[in-house]
Amino acid sequence: MDLGLKGKTAIITGGSSGIGKAVAREFGREGVEVALVSRTIENLEATAKELAAETGGRYISIAADTSSEDSIKAMVQRAARELGHLDILVNGAARVGGSRPAPILAEITEEDFWDDMKTKVLGYLICAREVAPHMASQGWGRIINISGLAARQSGTIIGSMRNVSVAAMTKNLADQLGPQGINVTVVHPGLTRTERTAALVEAQMSSQGITAEEAEKRMASNISIGRMVDAEEIAYVITFLASPKSVAINGDAIATAGGSGRAIHY
Repeated sequence: MDLGLKGKTAIITGGSSGIGKAVAREFGREGVEVALVSRTIENLEATAKELAAETGGRYISIAADTSSEDSIKAMVQRAARELGHLDILVNGAARVGGSRPAPILAEITEEDFWDDMKTKVLGYLICAREVAPHMASQGWGRIINISGLAARQSGTIIGSMRNVSVAAMTKNLADQLGPQGINVTVVHPGLTRTERTAALVEAQMSSQGITAEEAEKRMASNISIGRMVDAEEIAYVITFLASPKSVAINGDAIATAGGSGRAIHY
């Protein structure tokens, strides 16, 4: 299927690694010109060089801190100037979770809360606010917010709060921007294979005295397809949502976790 993405442009925050990098790769293959955004320019430039060689696509690197309004404004202005127009925003910048157990109530600090909320909730919102006029002026755009399954389950207080907030923001933006040709959706990944997975598996092996195969099996025990989802497989879904073919989906959440638990969402 031709997704109709050739000639489109995109900003991907959190684009130097993980799901963001996988999305950038698929965008490049579809002919999308991409502005990769994260805090560290060296990582961005290495990713841009790698993906350009792999896909033949055009990638530009913009270092920005999405917890800073001024930084976001400057990033969007530069992306618009260098790409010529803005069609797609993938909001993916967030504090990395899963490297340590989620803090219990007594351990949570104000700093923990605001670091998460400023980056993933307020940061997403300001990115959307800044790109929306560019999209509205051309009557078309796509905003995809990467959230997570903590929105649908307990176990990490701040993680659930931030992800529910992203979902609520998504629906509000979709209702407001839909009449201007801008669709807004939210994607909920679960356990995902990225560059960080090997270290997590090794930690499980060391702490539990098990093999890598057993560690992965235990990590994926609640996934109905029987394994963790690869970042590339999430990128396929996001690439579709970024395309004109996805016009029937607006304001809704798409879980990309391979089937999680026994809960029914409708």
